[in-house]
Amino acid sequence: MALWGGRFKGQPSLQFKKFNDSLPVDYRMAVQDIVGSIAWAGAIHSVGIINQQELTQLTSALNELKASVIENPQQILGSDAEDIHSWVELALIEKTGDLGKKLHTGRSRNDQVATDLKLWCKETGGELLFALVTLQQALMNLAEREKDTVLPGYTHLQRAQPITFGHWCLAYVEMFNRDIGRLKDAIYRLDVSPLGSGALAGTAYAIDRNQLAHNLGFRTATLNSLDAVSDRDHVIELLATASISMMHLSRFAEDLIFYNSGEAGFVEMSDLVSSGSSLMPQKKNPDACELIRGKAGRVFGSLTGMLTTMKALALAYNKDMQEDKEGLFDALDTWQECMEMAVLVADGLKVNRSRTLAAAQQGYANATELADYLVSKDIPFREAHHIVGEVVLGAIDKGVPLEDLTLGQLQSYSEKIGQDVYQHLSIESTLDKREALGGTSRGQVKQALATVQSGEREILNENVVGAPGKQQTQVALKQVKQRLDAQKAAAMSVRRARMSDIDSIASLVDYWAQRGEILPRSRDNIIHAVQNFVVAEVEGEVVGCASLYIYQTGLAEIRSLVIAESAHKQGQGQALVQYLLGFAHQIELQKIIVLTYIPDYFKPLGFKVIDKASLAANIIEDSEQSPHKDPDDEIAMEYMVDSGDKLSSTTQVN
Repeated sequence: MALWGGRFKGQPSLQFKKFNDSLPVDYRMAVQDIVGSIAWAGAIHSVGIINQQELTQLTSALNELKASVIENPQQILGSDAEDIHSWVELALIEKTGDLGKKLHTGRSRNDQVATDLKLWCKETGGELLFALVTLQQALMNLAEREKDTVLPGYTHLQRAQPITFGHWCLAYVEMFNRDIGRLKDAIYRLDVSPLGSGALAGTAYAIDRNQLAHNLGFRTATLNSLDAVSDRDHVIELLATASISMMHLSRFAEDLIFYNSGEAGFVEMSDLVSSGSSLMPQKKNPDACELIRGKAGRVFGSLTGMLTTMKALALAYNKDMQEDKEGLFDALDTWQECMEMAVLVADGLKVNRSRTLAAAQQGYANATELADYLVSKDIPFREAHHIVGEVVLGAIDKGVPLEDLTLGQLQSYSEKIGQDVYQHLSIESTLDKREALGGTSRGQVKQALATVQSGEREILNENVVGAPGKQQTQVALKQVKQRLDAQKAAAMSVRRARMSDIDSIASLVDYWAQRGEILPRSRDNIIHAVQNFVVAEVEGEVVGCASLYIYQTGLAEIRSLVIAESAHKQGQGQALVQYLLGFAHQIELQKIIVLTYIPDYFKPLGFKVIDKASLAANIIEDSEQSPHKDPDDEIAMEYMVDSGDKLSSTTQVN
């Protein structure tokens, strides 16, 4: 049933309906549409259109609908409603009868969709912000790990001057920092509420639109109704921000593709982000980076498409603008997926330090140092540049690096060259001289690392206007991390256990139980609890397992976490825990506990030490003490799981 059928004598054709309907795309804004409807119910109550009882009834029905949508958003797609606004209104009428028909008083789908989209953009913008910071942190970790690794710098893809690998990482940290700034600016500008603008001329009711905006979590209301319903600048700005950031990601990917090549051999990609050839068994392809590079064009296309759609579009709303969401949703999904994949790439990257050093020592990368040395001997730079060019030609003819030329050979080009020249031609000297702000010296890299770390803390702790507040920020960051951890677990071939895994699980558990590391479990016990187990595989062989024992609604314990000795220190243990935490999040558990003798293993995964005496008696009774361990050494830890609906919308309705 259409919401606009009174004007028409006939029904639209099925072909037109399919062409016109937007529900398959805009159903993603269901929660935002319901949140906006709750706020609008309050607004029309404030001007006497509905009474308090009606407001309570509408609000209760809308909240029920919201909970249902959060639990199962796919239910919407089974409807033949025209769009998400129609679906929500029809579902509300089904719950409340004629009362539901009052809700749309004074409101148009034009200001409704504009509001929904801005609410969605605010929430998604917050998640993207955290993904950017997570990516920055991964590059910071890589920079810290490789801050002393020498790498040849390039211009025109020709070796230029030596840098450090850490300095290369920090170049991308700077790029992504600018992306963070652009994203925050975009969120700020879109943080104005169109609701109450009507179809184009404003609402006929004396609604306090600024109060309505604040109730929805916006900083203010729009000032012009024509602009409010036809503005899609925020869509274009988010797409532009995504495009610039994808360009940065594409450059990052291209650098690593080159560094990973057989010709360079500077780095090796992790198996988690690589694939092989169906024909050539020796191949290990950097597919993750190639896909990041390729998907950049997809995001650029969405930006171009939206700019073209809005070009020369007359005020106010036109149906063309229905095309705003599909490209936006796809582009922002793609951007986030690429950022998360880039984190996996950076986390697993292995750098061949001897190969990078050897490459930096070749190609006469220290030629500029020789020129600077001559300048220090009162030779004008242009003349010094010419002299060094001749020295390089001579070294090429002899097939030796500059530092291997004898003093006599060097002095044949300039008598001002002395024995002290050699200390200026070493790689260490070349790097250490770059002490000016932003340089590649190890001191500058260390300082840059500290500066960016401080900036990241500010981003995560500040209450960004238009983004979630500090509390929601921490929840959202944790959820992004959970999603990334789940991807890592999946990449490590962690999966739910099957009956065919029983022998492998029993063997692992028995091996470590005999050594006193875990409590023993019988084969029958494992069979009956197999649905609670997950396993880690390497080349088809089960090398680890863990189980989730659920005590009661909301509480569970991780048990029998063991890894085969042959697979130690490869990340499978953490992947198993991360998989279980992800599963706990899906089934809406509230708390996960562990009883362990190695608390430092669980702390990086988000577990915190608690008083063991605070645990229920049945938990302590279930967890028998190992005969090989001192009971006083066993530590209780807990992990708080965020419920799935906490971030269903960052909007708070007062």
